[in-house]
Amino acid sequence: MNKKYVKLAAIAFTVWYIISRPEGAADLVGDALRGLGAAAESISQFMSALPT
Repeated sequence: MNKKYVKLAAIAFTVWYIISRPEGAADLVGDALRGLGAAAESISQFMSALPT
């Protein structure tokens, strides 16, 4: 399948999901941001623990 159509389908699904379930979409974004924050905190702790 052409990558252009896959990208277009993903965008269409995202727009549909946001319109049909805005609370669910907001929760999904919040969860993703919390996950990124946790990953950044873990990397920060790891880097701080390395000997200099």
